[in-house]
Amino acid sequence: MALEKKCILVVDDEESSRTGLSKILARSGYEVLTAGDGEEALGKVRGAACHLIITDMKMPKMGGIELLREVKKLQPEIGVIMVTAYGEVDSYLEAMNLGAFEYLNKPIKVDELKKVISKVLEEQQRSIPLPE
Repeated sequence: MALEKKCILVVDDEESSRTGLSKILARSGYEVLTAGDGEEALGKVRGAACHLIITDMKMPKMGGIELLREVKKLQPEIGVIMVTAYGEVDSYLEAMNLGAFEYLNKPIKVDELKKVISKVLEEQQRSIPLPE
């Protein structure tokens, strides 16, 4: 039996950031979905089984914090990594209090991101009850 490919949703209003990150993740063996803002991302969360969301903080329509709030209402088990070019203490604290797994500054260091993704997915595996 083949292992299930983990799905990661990349949310960023900057197309170049979204595309670059998607390519890196796909080469690492993940199934990757993308969205240009929080509203589009919510639609994808409702329609697909994603394991992890990597989202920018500042986006038009719906930003990262609002997306995090909505995702945690819909599917609290999804891991969320917040990414920002504006490392602000207030938004960091708010994101972590709302259940974000990690908060990374742009430009993203690929090695650091891969470690965080592994941690999120490992933690999800541990929290899933084993069949009796």
